[in-house]
Formats: sequence, structure tokens, C-alpha cells
Amino acid sequence: MALMLQLRTVSGLRGRADRIAKAAFRGLSFYTRVLENCEDEARFDEAFRWPVASNIDGNEILEIQVFNYSKVFTNRLIGTFRMVLQQVVEEGQVEVTDTLIDDNNAAIQTSISIEIRYHALDGTVGTWNDKEFLETPSVHSEGDGRYPLETDSLLSGHRQGSDISPGKSNQQSAERSFRRAGKGVFSAMKLGKARPSKDDHRKQDEPAVLETEDLDRKAMRHTGGLEPDTISLASVTAVTTNVSNKRSKPDIKMEPSAGRPMDYQVSITIIEARQLVGLNMDPVVCVEVGEEKKYTSMKESTNCPYYNEYFVFDFHVPPDVMFDKIIKLSVIHSKNLLRSGTLVGSFKMDVGTVYTQPEHQFYHKWAILSDPEDLTAGLKGYLKCDIAVVGKGDNIKTPHKANETEEDDIEGNLLLPDGVPAERQWARFYIKIYRAEGLPRMNTSIMANVKKALIGENKDLVDPYVQVVFAGQKGKTSVQKSSYEPLWNEQIVFTEMFPPLCKRIKIQIRDSDKVNDVAIGTHFIDLRKISNEGDKGFLPTFGPAWVNMYGSTRNYTLMDEHQELNEGLGEGVSFRARLLMGLAVEILDTTNPEINGSTEVQVEQATSVADTCTGKMEEFFLFGAFLEATMIDRKIGDKAINFEVTIGNYGNQIDGMTKPMLRRKKEGGDGDEEESELLQNSSEDEGDESGELVSVSSTQPMKPLVTDRNYFHLPYFEKKPCIYIKSWWQDQRRRLYNANIMDKIADKLEEGLNDVQEMIKTEKPHPERRLRGVLEELSSGCLRFVTLADKDQHHSSRTRLDRERLKSCMRELENMGQQATTLRSQVKKNTMKDKLKLVQNFLQKLRFLADEPQHTIPDVFIWMMSNNKRIAYARIPSKDILYSIVDEEMGKDCAKVKTIFLKLPGKRGFGPAGWTVQAKMEMYLWLGLNKQRKDFLSGLPCGFEEKKTARGQNLPSFPPISLLYTKKQVFQLRAHMYQARSLFAADSSGLSDPFARVFFISQSQCTEVLNETLCPTWDQLLVFDNVELYGEVHEMRDDPPIIVIEIYDQDTVGKADFMGRTFAKPVVKMSDEHYSPPRFPPQLEYYQIYRGNSTAGDLLAAFELLQIGPGGKSDLPPIDGPTDVDRGPILPVPLGIRPVLSKYRVEILFWGLRDLKRVNLAQVDRPRVDIECAGRGVQSALIQNYKKNPNFSTLVKWFEVDLPENELLHPPLNIRVVDCRAFGRYTLVGSHAVSSLRKFIYRPPDKKAQHWNMTGEIVVNMEPEIPIKKLETMVKLEANSDAVVKVDVTEEEKEKKKKKKKGGGGGGEEAEEGEPDESMLDWWSKYFASIETMKEQLRQQEAAAAEAEEKEDMEIAEGSKGQVKNKEKSKAPKDDKKKKQQPAPELPEKKSKQKIDELKVFNKELETEFDNFEDWLHTFNLLRGKIGDNDDNATEEERIVGRFKGSICVYKVPLPDDITKEAGYDPSFGMFQGIPSNDPINVLVRVYIVRATDLHPADINGKADPYIAIKLGKTDIKDKENYISKQLNPVFGKSFDIEATFPVESMLTVAVYDWDLVGTDDLIGETKIDLENRYYSKHRATCGVSQTYSIHGYNTWRDPMKPSQILSKLCKEGKVDGPHFGPGGRVKVANRVFTGPTEIEDENGQKKQTDEHLALTALRHWEDIPRAGCRLVPEHVETRPLLNPDKPGIEQGRLEMWVDMFPMDMPAPGPAIDISPRKPKKYELRVIVWNTDEVILEDDDYFTGEKSSDIFVRGWLKGQQEDKQDTDVHYHSLTGEGNFNWRYIFPFDYLMAEEKIVISKKESMFSWDETEYKIPARLTLQVWDADHFSADDFLGAIELDLNRFPRGAKTSKQCTLEMVTNEAELPMVSIFKQKRVKGWWPFVARDENDELEITGKVEAELHLLTAEEAEKSPAGLARNEPDPLEKPNRPDTSFIWFLNPLKSIKYLICTRYKWLIIKIVLALLLLIMVALFLYSMPGYMVKKLLGA
Repeated sequence: MALMLQLRTVSGLRGRADRIAKAAFRGLSFYTRVLENCEDEARFDEAFRWPVASNIDGNEILEIQVFNYSKVFTNRLIGTFRMVLQQVVEEGQVEVTDTLIDDNNAAIQTSISIEIRYHALDGTVGTWNDKEFLETPSVHSEGDGRYPLETDSLLSGHRQGSDISPGKSNQQSAERSFRRAGKGVFSAMKLGKARPSKDDHRKQDEPAVLETEDLDRKAMRHTGGLEPDTISLASVTAVTTNVSNKRSKPDIKMEPSAGRPMDYQVSITIIEARQLVGLNMDPVVCVEVGEEKKYTSMKESTNCPYYNEYFVFDFHVPPDVMFDKIIKLSVIHSKNLLRSGTLVGSFKMDVGTVYTQPEHQFYHKWAILSDPEDLTAGLKGYLKCDIAVVGKGDNIKTPHKANETEEDDIEGNLLLPDGVPAERQWARFYIKIYRAEGLPRMNTSIMANVKKALIGENKDLVDPYVQVVFAGQKGKTSVQKSSYEPLWNEQIVFTEMFPPLCKRIKIQIRDSDKVNDVAIGTHFIDLRKISNEGDKGFLPTFGPAWVNMYGSTRNYTLMDEHQELNEGLGEGVSFRARLLMGLAVEILDTTNPEINGSTEVQVEQATSVADTCTGKMEEFFLFGAFLEATMIDRKIGDKAINFEVTIGNYGNQIDGMTKPMLRRKKEGGDGDEEESELLQNSSEDEGDESGELVSVSSTQPMKPLVTDRNYFHLPYFEKKPCIYIKSWWQDQRRRLYNANIMDKIADKLEEGLNDVQEMIKTEKPHPERRLRGVLEELSSGCLRFVTLADKDQHHSSRTRLDRERLKSCMRELENMGQQATTLRSQVKKNTMKDKLKLVQNFLQKLRFLADEPQHTIPDVFIWMMSNNKRIAYARIPSKDILYSIVDEEMGKDCAKVKTIFLKLPGKRGFGPAGWTVQAKMEMYLWLGLNKQRKDFLSGLPCGFEEKKTARGQNLPSFPPISLLYTKKQVFQLRAHMYQARSLFAADSSGLSDPFARVFFISQSQCTEVLNETLCPTWDQLLVFDNVELYGEVHEMRDDPPIIVIEIYDQDTVGKADFMGRTFAKPVVKMSDEHYSPPRFPPQLEYYQIYRGNSTAGDLLAAFELLQIGPGGKSDLPPIDGPTDVDRGPILPVPLGIRPVLSKYRVEILFWGLRDLKRVNLAQVDRPRVDIECAGRGVQSALIQNYKKNPNFSTLVKWFEVDLPENELLHPPLNIRVVDCRAFGRYTLVGSHAVSSLRKFIYRPPDKKAQHWNMTGEIVVNMEPEIPIKKLETMVKLEANSDAVVKVDVTEEEKEKKKKKKKGGGGGGEEAEEGEPDESMLDWWSKYFASIETMKEQLRQQEAAAAEAEEKEDMEIAEGSKGQVKNKEKSKAPKDDKKKKQQPAPELPEKKSKQKIDELKVFNKELETEFDNFEDWLHTFNLLRGKIGDNDDNATEEERIVGRFKGSICVYKVPLPDDITKEAGYDPSFGMFQGIPSNDPINVLVRVYIVRATDLHPADINGKADPYIAIKLGKTDIKDKENYISKQLNPVFGKSFDIEATFPVESMLTVAVYDWDLVGTDDLIGETKIDLENRYYSKHRATCGVSQTYSIHGYNTWRDPMKPSQILSKLCKEGKVDGPHFGPGGRVKVANRVFTGPTEIEDENGQKKQTDEHLALTALRHWEDIPRAGCRLVPEHVETRPLLNPDKPGIEQGRLEMWVDMFPMDMPAPGPAIDISPRKPKKYELRVIVWNTDEVILEDDDYFTGEKSSDIFVRGWLKGQQEDKQDTDVHYHSLTGEGNFNWRYIFPFDYLMAEEKIVISKKESMFSWDETEYKIPARLTLQVWDADHFSADDFLGAIELDLNRFPRGAKTSKQCTLEMVTNEAELPMVSIFKQKRVKGWWPFVARDENDELEITGKVEAELHLLTAEEAEKSPAGLARNEPDPLEKPNRPDTSFIWFLNPLKSIKYLICTRYKWLIIKIVLALLLLIMVALFLYSMPGYMVKKLLGA
């Protein structure tokens, strides 16, 4: 379906002007081309087409508007034509001529004539035939004018086979097709918001000169009065930026960042394993990252070992290498020193997969183990672990994770990225390697010559083979000896789980060599790009296609300094080879018995592919012209220089083709005869008789001329050299075309998003409109892609990947287009931020889709050569310069002038060397099919003559070897350099001496040097006279060359240091234009300065390029600046350009200096602070003795200064600290630049605001904060897990819920019978209850976020796909709801339980929560020293030399009255009223350390022995004797009291050290807290406010001041009226009324009246109080990251703690709260094994052959069987019945809160001390068959978790396998509540097929007693006294003497003399050996001597 409009003419126009029309339907607008200078009639004759997705409704409207077009101002609307489409819908075709109406809906004389057609194909989407589509010539919907806005009749022309020969066109149409919007020029890189060259006096983000009101009006008019929420910008303004653009963007970031090494840390915690397959195993886990291996300890005879061990691997490698490393977790059975053990199962994943997870980590997830040797086996168990990958500066997780849902839900928490199915299958990956070509020489020719002389053979000098690395496995092909064009036709087969958790396959061509093999080239295939996991997705597939490999230069040297490039690290600098390969994946059916079960890599033969399969060979033509070569580094400036351009090996003359490609012959290649014939066919008019076009790939060498001290330039003035190269490649342009279309959509989107962000940053009005415009462009761009890509012909050489990718790209883009349309309607002012994020995801997706994995034409390299040596290069992707007749498909730099910066190759380009420009080139490039090469010159600046070689003299299409420009224009460039800010610190003082150097064409000039500043205000005008530019006048105006500005630091000796670079485009004025607004004078703009890849400040400047007309310079506008006599020859920036200033007053609060480091080894003694802003400033008082009192005596000073009205242009404020030494010398200590004053500008409060409302009473709703209903949420979240079980969890249990996040198993779900008794509660109860609450909140936030997202998705989906999706969507939540509702009925019983008071657990530092406590006192870091060049050197932390505390207030003079008139105003304090005194003050600091989590291991065993060290001023506490042995999650539970004096001692350092027996203790990590800011903060961070007030018990009020006293004090300080306590539990503060209880109970239960509860209520809601209110710090525990200065930026663990501070002049606080860790309680578990039944029978009788077993039962409670106990043996049981009556006794220490047993033991015989372990309370019972001679046989086992195990069956019959397998549905009991349990339990083991089977049953009784009870009623072990058990009644089959004499002998011998016999046998053997040795020795000696 589509609506077509033919716009014929508009007549009756008045005056003479440029006209343009715009047609809009359903929000999609098209523009016509601009008709220049037309009078009364405008003949547009253009067709537009709107594809419509739903039938057009009869009352929809089509609107056409006609404008007078203006290049400078906004377009003026002439009139509008609106038409209701009723008739069109009915008749299908209508012709109309009608008048237009003006703004006021009055008709005017102008009339319009149009024709409208409508195809409605009964609701089906019609097929568009090419022809019809192309007749509506190129519908350009992009509102941005980015695409040509006029029809190109050519397009339709040659597609219909008309007689216009392809490419033959008049110059003008070609020029049209290269018109591009000026808007695009730089904004994507923020190059000073490249001003569209027309709209001028304004930033590019307010496109054109639309004032906002004007815009509103205009938009209203356009949209027929819609509400402003639907206006989008771009469609309104784009027309004005339609500029021809022959230049493309330069790339500003210089340095390749790929190959540089970085710090990474992989931390892996192995928690436990479950369901390991095997019998009675001793599992060990091996953790392997890359090449490094670490092992856990061994756990004996268990299938579910619990480890909780932490491993850390540190790496320093480039990101690519890091992310390809494989993490492999394997479980190994019975490994010891001698044997390596057998592999149970393993799991692997690459580091990249972990890094792409949220937070870069998997937390508490279960890895599925599988056996790579046996594909059919199924899973081998689960391993629970945490894996995190941290790069420098990443911070990882919060230890309290919300989603610790029931940990036993293994299936729900698998270690897999989202979207990967849990059941992964095995698959074969076939990587087919066919052949390669174009390989370089790989050994020296000397060797070859020697060989030739000796043997006479002349071979290729390379022996290639291909190596493929995937998922940690390697495979390689055979070696092809001596071949530059090897043929392999082999396939390498990998077997791996699918989808694999490894992203990349590495394919490398290597040269086999006797000494060492080296890589020739490397290519990575990203599996995400060659597969699609969606429901319409496809398996990975590739090719057969060529991949190009790049690496170091091709000349062979023995030691190649760029060898790393060939390994795939860093950007390749030269073409190395092409490899033809393919890839296929097949999913294995593992049930098939024929399948080969091994996963070894195999190499097989593969069938070769036809030559044509990769595409038809076509002849391509590459043309390049060098228009300028400047900024050539002076090191190479003394020799002649030439440039060489290569594509593949074509054009490479030094080390390119090793010999001609012979195979070309058969494909129509290099043989002369065919060649000439081929050429003649392709173009008759080319070439003389021989027809040979010889490529010219390099320019003539030329000697450079000097530009200035640093740079040279080549004299390419009027004569510009050219190159051209013919090459042959398979024609796969379609791939590149599709990529180009997507790239352009993405570029445009990025540019739009940058605009929007810039508008938000600079607070321009209506950024949301611009965003809507961006979305409009995006959706139309996506639709355009779908139409263009759909035409893709189905030619034979398209691979499966081409087809599938095309399908998925079209699906994605269509979808994206629809989502963009839906989003556009949702963009409102308030939803702006969220929508912006969504749109950024679109951008990433587009960039990902645009990257084409199957290469075609290799990239183009441009090398600068000096003396035949390659110096510097640039690499240009071939798709960027590829020509197409369809504009969108054309490369973005094709037929454009591009500025290219050459860089040094490989590692040489890292660091400062890489930042200096080697050369700046202006180049024009064109690449396309030879037969399309007619207009390859069309995009060059006009006005040249072609110079050709002698042979091509009079052939029109023969390419020129140089261009001679006949037209040149003379200009004057004025660079207004105003100021720069936040520059890079280049000197050791931490400052720089900056000057700027401006380059334009071949001239350069410098500003003056300003000493010691990072924010220079040069205020200088640089004038470049007689700038000569070649080309036509009109092109210069639209596309001036760019200006490069470099900032340097002047050094007294040596050359200046480079500090950064930026680009700008000047505003151009032609000699016939007026110098008047809006374009002139130009406005100052910010340009981002880059240094390498990182930003390094901003430059505020403006540039204008003025043409010098025939009248000479006198015609130029005069330079009227303020005349500075004292500045001599320096011209200041003229008046119209410099900012408008007004008078401001800057007040500075000087508080003090802290932590000043030494300067040049001398202590700082008498510091002073100097403040400077815009040339004015003030000095602080001198601190007389820094050591004694580092605070200032005078607190407030001020100065007045002229600042720009525009806040964005405010200069930075510099803070410098100097030390005053003897003899009047000053030394700079450090400095700080406040780059933005905005946050310090005083803005008078809005009196009307709610906050200031002082009248009337407002009763604050005192509903208690809704208690988080822990229970319901648990149920909801775990609808699929054992939610039902969780329902009756009491608070008591909650609070005892896992304390450790590492805690294993999710035990203990039943409710304790009794209510928690007040006396049992302690601080830890409060803490755990709070942690639960915090997890709940996090959980709810996550759930809410997920829900919101789902809702949004639904909205978007609804918008795009109509109702279909919606139904499915709404179905899903219903099911969930059903699930959620099941367990609800059990809720109510919960309500009666009592509430535990909670505190607030912050999972971050308190500072981040309260904005660093900088509410009035700010901390400024003083910096000194250079910024390190390398990313790894100096971080900001290392440059900090101290801190200045103070504040700033900026306001326009005079100050508003309301401040000065206020009561108690003290003029000496200015704006800083009510500030406390800064005299020294004594404070008691009480530090509570709760626990540390995830410490970085410090010892070899992967553990640490942590203890706390606290330092505050001179106090240094080391709690060394209380270290906690071998623990990474130690619970310290300690408090420390320190007396301190502020300000000298205000930085508290809490460190965790690792205790070492020998040597010094190592620092694990430390955290620093600035106590002073906390102390003085209005948030009152001295002592947190509790939730409730109580005077006894675990929640005693701990502040010496009662709530009522605190409230009175706050009211007094904040000048607030109150507090007034009234009757009935009311308190009034200002005009807020709070209510609350008024009674309190003391410890004897007596009730007393009190106001404290009320006061506390007011305090907890202090933020609601008008004016003075702010949030008060609650009672809390904060979590602080521990950092180690040696490993900057990487967290070493976290510390939970809090600090209380009490001033010493107040009443002393009570004793510290006791937070010492809970002691485990001693228990005794008595287990009586009564009987066994149905135990499987193992032994066969010797004589009778009957089956029997000799049964005994073994049991243990603690981990490593150290307390194992065995019953006696029941011999010869024939039925599996055994009678024991045997008692085990297990004493143990148990922590209720954590449900863990605590054991202390030495880790090994060498350990110094006992280590405390916490293990889950699990009782293991095993049944064994006793054997006398061999080892006992294990028959089965059961493991009972004492907190939740199935209730025993009443009888043996009822005891089934269900009790083990189906735990979820059985009633569970806890021995801690039941105390005594008796019943039958099954023993289970796995059979051969890994199925669980019952191997026996045991009747047992468990009895739990506390230690005291056990003492009172003792019981004996086994059947002993006291409380003996009776002997079992065993049948006497045991000893039937006469039947079984053997057995009795066996019994006697075995039990009594077994060891004796063994010893005798061994001794005999030894004797025999010795005897034999002695016997044969002499004979042997004789033999040897005689030499026989």
C-alpha cells in the first residue's frame, strides 16, 4: 500500500526568490529540491511516495507547504495547502489545482497543481516492482537534508536500460548527488559543534536561526495547532542546512587503543558442588584462567562438597587477549601428589562473556558440568560459584545481593548469560580452510640465493599452514611447502557445547619454520555476528568467503618489531594475505549410537569450492588525488617524501606482489591478450591500441618546505598529484552497500543524539523536540534501508550468511523503525532521559549490524615514504570510499575531500609518539567498478585541468596523473583565540605554560605563552593574510578546509610538549557578502580538545575566513578591539565577538588545608591560598604554623570581577596553595581548577515554593513507613521454587538467616516455636533483620524496574505490532499471577510476631548517599605533577598533594535585600551566615567494625589472616593479636575509642592487614574517612538517629543528647520556630505538626511520660521542615570498599562499619554497644542406628553361591570425616537386614544465626594456628559391605541437612526413593526444633546409567541436646554405659562352622594376623630380589669388561 503524490507546479508567486516545498502525511515529511530564482511559477515536477502500513482513513489530511528558501534565515512560509483524502480513498486517483491559504486561513492568489494516487491492496502489502519505485525518483524522507533533496533523473534512467550510458552525466548532476548537509560535518565528534555554514551566529544545536518562540509558532502552524508535545525539530529546520559538501569528517581520536595492555583481575569463588556423578568420591575443583591453574582443597567421600574458597588471578594484557582467555572449571576425583586424578566434568566460558554481564560478574550461579570425553553422558553435576572480571576503574558488586533467591533452585540460577538455554547441546563446528593468496615473503632472500646456487631450486619463501583456536582448543591444517598461494581444502572440526560461551574464533596463517613458527596474519570471527539467536535466527554460518588479514609491513626482517600486529593485536598497518574459508555448525544428536564420542579436534579433507562461488571477478578502479600534505613531522622533513597508496597487494611496489597472480589468467586476469580484450569490452573509448592502463600508485618524491619549528609541508599548490590503481576482486559490493546504508543511518542518529545531549548540557530549550526529530529521521532511514536492501538480486555468489544476515537486518531495522515511531510519540519533557537511553541502544545495535563479517575488497593503505622507507600510514576501509549510483549506498568518503592524519605503525604509535601528527593530508578518493568510472572526478573542488600521461593524452576517461588548478581565491583567516579550560598538566608543578598553535593550509601562528595555568585566557586575534585556496568560489563558502589547533606547553629548555589538539571549521564570508548578523560576527564556541583518545580540555574560540576581493584588504571589516597598549603587537579579540561582561562578586570561605605533602623534601609550614578568576583574585590569611593549626584565621574574603553574562562561558576559578619560605620566597604546593562555577552561583530561593510555605499548619502524615512485607515478596519472587516452604519463616529465623552472603545451602525454613524473647535479641538480631530488609528493598526495586520495562516494551510492541503481541504478553503475566497466588493463604499467622528494630544498611559509603557531606564545606583536591602519559602511570590519586577546604559563592552585585535584612546578619560573613567556628575542637571518635567481605587473598593458600588497623592523627591502633585465621569474610565485631583533635587529626584510615608469622604484615586494603566534613555537616553525621527511642535493651539510645535536645538545637541553628510539644502526642516545628506515642517503658516495665518519641519522629522527618530541613543520617552500617594503593582502582574487598563522634565538651556518651560476634552454642547430637533393611547384597558365597552382605553403617557430622564413627559388622546378612542398636555421639558447636557448624582445626601439620571453618550442618550416614582382604565396598549413603530434612517413614515399606528425589513436596523437619526424630530413611547410590537407586534403608533415631542437657543425662558410645542399648538379636547364620570352615579360617587369619602376614610376604620378596641381584651381578660385570 502506498500514497503517491506528484507535485507539478506552484503558480501565482510574487517576487523573485528561491522556492522549496514540503509535503507531509502521517508525520513523515518530504522536501522538494530548491528552485533557484524563480518568479511567478515554480515547476517542481517531483513525485513522493508514502508507504502506508494501515489503510488510509477518509478524513486523514495531506499537507503541502510552499516556502521562500533562504540560505541564511529561516524559510518564509508562502502558503499551505491541506487536503482531506476522502475522494482519493474512494477513487484511487485525483488531480487537483487549488489555491493556498496563509497563516490566518485566508486564501491567497498562489495556486498549486498536484496529482494523488492511492493503492490499497485489500489490506495486503503490495510488492513494489523496481520500476515503479524508481520512477518516484529517490524519495528522500530524511528531514536533515543529509541526502540530496532533488530528484536524480539518472537514477531511474539507467535502471530501465535507457540509453544514457551509465555514469555519463553533466557535471552539475554529479555535483548534486554529492551535496551533503553541512550539519554532518563534525558534530558526531563534537568538533566545536561544527557550525552549519549558513546558520551561523549560533551553535549548531539550535539549527538555523529559529528563536524558540518563533519555533513554537512555526510548529503550531505546521502541525495545525497540535500541542507542543508532538513537535519535532529537524523537520522544521533541516531545510536551512542543505549545503553542498565535498568534504567528509576528519577523525579526531588519534591513538589506536586496541593493543595497549591493561590491568585485569579475575576473581572466582568456588562455593560448593552438588549432584556429582560417581560413587564415594574425593572431589577437588581445578580453576583455570588462560594458562594459570589453581586447586581447591580435597573433600573426602562426598558427592556434594562444600568449599567456599576464593581465587584471584591478576593479568596485565591488552583487552582483546584478556577477553579471549578461557575460564575452565573442572571437578577432579581423587587427585593427589602421585596421580592427576580423573575428570568428573568441566565447564568453560571465555572472560569476555563474564565481562559483558551486568556488573561484570556472575554471582552465586550454578555451572553445569559435562564430560568432554563422552558426549552422550549428560550432565555430571553442578558447581556453584561467583565469577567476576574487573578492569581498572570498574567497581564491582554490593555484597548484599537482592536476588539471593532460594539458593537450592539450581535450574533457576544457572551460570549462563541471559538468553542461553539451560539445556545446551553438543555441536560440531566445521571450519573449512580452502586456500590463501598474496602471502608475503617469510625468510630472507640471502638464504634463498644460497639455496639456488647450491641446489638450483627457486622456491617461494614461505611454508604456510592455518591454525584455528576456539574455546581453548587448537587445530591446524597441513603445511604447504614453499607456496605463496597455498591450497589446503581441509576442514578443522571442533566439538563444543552449543551455544558456545566463547565469542571468537581465531584463525591464523602461520609460517612453519624449523626454529620457530611465526604468524603471518590473524583474523577473528565473532560468533555473534555470524549467527542470530532469535526465534527466526540461524546457526553460525560463514562463507565460503575471503577474509583479508592485515599486520606488519611486508618486507621481511628477522626481528619484526611489529610482529604483534600479525598476532591480531592492534591495528594492522599493511595487507598480509587473503584466506578463503567457510564455517558451518551442526547440532549433534547424542542419542545416535554411531556418533563419534570424542571432542578432540579433528582435521579432515574438505571438498574444494568453485572459483566463482565467491563472486564474479571484476576490475575495480581506485583513484586518489593529494590536495594537501602539511604538518609533516620535522624529523623526516629533510629528505624527499612521496606517498604510496595500496589496495591489497596492488600498488605496493616495494614489497607487494611476490609474483604475478597466475590464477588471474584463467579468470580473465593478467595475460596480455585477454587483458586488452577485456578492457576493450568494458569501455570502448579508453586506451589506445594496446589498451593498457598502467597503475600509478605513488606520487613523485618532493622535498618538504618549512612551515614552522615543528612541521614541514609539501608544496602541492596549484599542482595536485594523483594516483590510480586497477585491481581485480570478486564483486561483492552488495555487502558493503548494505553496511554503508546502516552506517549512514547510525552516523545520523549519533549526530542527532550528540545534538540532543549538547542541548541538554547547554540548557537550550526543547531538547525533546530535537529528539523527536532524531527518531523521525531514524524511522524513515530504517524504512529506506528495507526498501533498498530488498532489491538485492539473488545472484549465485551470495552465501547463506548473506541471505540470513539480510533477512535479520531487515527484520531488525523494520522493527527499529516502528519502535522509533512509537517512541517518538512517547517523548515528553519528563520522559526525555529514559528515552534517550533507549535510543542509544538503537545506536549500538545499528553499529553492530553494520559490521560486515565477510570481507570483500581489502582496505586501502596510504603510506608516507621517505627514502623508500615506510614512515607513517593511514588505513581507510574500502567501504567508505566505494561508489554506488544509489546515494545511500555510497561510502561516506567516496568522491569527497577527506582530512587524514597519518600515524606511526604499531607500538610506536602508543603514547606521546602517537599523539603527534606525522602528516595531515587532504585527500580525494574514489573506488568503484572500472566500468562505472566515468565521473570519478565529480566530487573534486572545481576549476582544474587534468594532466595525463603521454599515452592517455586525448582519451577523455583516462585518469590524470596530476590536476592543475587554474582558479584560486585569496582569503584572510581570523582566529579569535579567547581561552581554554581544564588543560592537561604538563609540568611537575601540576600546571602548564600553554600556548596554542593554529594551522591552516600551509601557514601556522602561535598565541602568546601564559605561564603556570591550566585555564589560559589568551584573548588574542591571529590574522593569517594571503591564504590561497584553489577551486570555485561557491564551494569555498560551503566547504572551507579545516583548521587544526594544537595546544603546547612551553618549556625553558627542549621543545614544547604537546598537550592536545582540536579541529574547527571557519565561517566563510565571500567578498560580495555583507559582514552583518546573523552570520557575522561569529560567536565564540567550545571545541573539545583531545590528546590521544582521551579528552584534555576545551577551547573557546571563533574562526572566520574572509575573501579578499578585488579591492584588496581595505574592503575587509575593520578589527575593532579594545586597544591594549601594553600588549604591544598582540591584537585582542574584537568587541562583537568577545563575551558581554557584567560585575559579579565572588566570596570565598577559607576553612583550612589538610594533608599537605612535602614539597622538594621540605615540609610545608606557612601556607597561603591564592584564588584567581578572570585576572582578579584574593589571598587568604597566612597559616602561621601548619603543624599546630591548619585552619585559617580569617574565614570569609571576597573580590569583584567582570564575568560573562552567559554562564557557559564563565572562566574557571583557580585555587593555588603556596608555601611562604624565608627571604620572601614562595613555592607552589599544588593547585586546583574549579572548571564550572555554576554550582556555586547563588540563586535566590523561589518564595512561592512549597518549601517556603510558612503559613498554616501542615500535619505530616505519620503512617509508619509501610513495613516491607517480607513474606509476600518472597513468595512472589519464588513462585517456581520452594516458596510454600518459606511461608512460615518467622522474624526470628529471618534475622538468623544467612549472615554470610557466601553461606551455602538455603537451610532452616521452619518457624521456631517460641516468639523471640527480648532478652535473646542483641545487636546482631537488629543487623540481620536490617540486611533482610535491605535485600527485600533491592529485590523490590529490581522487580519494579523489570515490571516497568516490561510495560514499556508492551507499549512499544503494541504500537508496532498491533494487538497480536499484546495478547501473548498479557497471557504470560496471568500465569505468573496464578503461581504467585498459591501460597497466599498461609500468610495471616505471621502478623502476630513482634517487630525487631532495624538500622539502615547502606551498601555503599555514607558519603555517596549524602553527597560527600559537602552541604556547605567543600573539599578541593590540590594537584601537582605531570599527568602520566600512559594510562597506567599517574592516576589522579597519585597527583593529589593535599586538600583545601572551603567554599565559593558567586552572585551579581548588588546582593538581594532578603539576605542582608535577615535577623542576625553578620556582614563579615557575607553569604556564609551561621557557620561554626573553625577553632580546634576535641572529639571522641568511636569506630565500630562489623565485618569484612570478599577480601583479596594475601597468602599462597588463597586465604588471608586479617586484622584491623586504625590510624587517626597520632593514634595508631593495630589489633594484631585478634587476627582471624585463614578467613576472607571475617566477622570482627569490635569497637575502638579514639580521642582526636580536629582539624589536625581528621582523616580516619581503617585498614585491613594480613597477619604473617614471618616478615612484615601485608596491607590488604584500606579506606579513608574525612571525619571533619561529617562532623560539621548539617546532615548530622556524628551519631545516627535510631528508628525508635528506648532506654534499655539491645536498642538503647546511644547519643548523649536526647532527641528533644537535638531537636531544640537544630531549631535554634536553623532559625526555625519550635519545637512546641502539645497535648495528645503532637509536636509543632515551624508549620509542620508531627504526632506519635508519648509513653516509655523502663527496664522494670514501669511506664513514664516522655516527649522523646515525638522529638524523634520530627527528627526522622527533618527533611520536611521548610528552609532549614535536610535529611539526617539514620542509625546505620555503611559498606566501604577497601583499596590498595599498589592496585589502584581495583576493589580488594569491602568493610562494613560505622563511626560515632561525640564532642568532648558535652556530657560523655555511654559505653559502646557490644557488637562482638555471637559465640557458637555447644550441642550434642546422638544418633542411634537401630536396623537396616533391603541393603543390596554384594558378596557371593564360595560353595553355595548365595548372595550376602557383611553390613556396617558409618556416620559423621563434620566435613572431612574427622569425627566418623562405625557400627560393628552384621556378618552374612542374606536379606539385607542388619541389626545394630548402636549409638553415635557427635558433639558440635553451632551458630544458630548462620545455620553453620563451627569447627576449629589446624589446616595441616605445618599450620601455626587453628583455623575456624563454618560448614553446613549435614549428617551423613553410609552403608558399607565389610571385606576382610580387599577394601570395603561402599553401598549407599544419605545426607540429612539438620535444618531441613524429610521426616523419617514410619515403616520400612513406606520408605521410598521419593524421600530423596522429591524433597520439595515432602514435609521437612528441623532437628533444632523437633529435638528428637525417629524413622526410616533410604540409602541411595547411582547405578551405571547415573540414575539414583535405593541401595538400602536405615532405621535411625536422632536426638539433639544442648551441652548442659547432655551433661545432665549422659549416654555411652556404641552400646556402652551409661544408658546402654541392648545387644542386637542377630540370626546365627554368622558362623556355621561345618558349612563354612573356610570362612572361619579367613576370619581368624584376617582379623588377627593380617598385618603380620603382609609384612612377611613383603620381606620375602625383598630377600629374593637381593639374592637375584647378587647372583647375576658378577657375570654381568665380566661381560661388560670383556666388551662381549
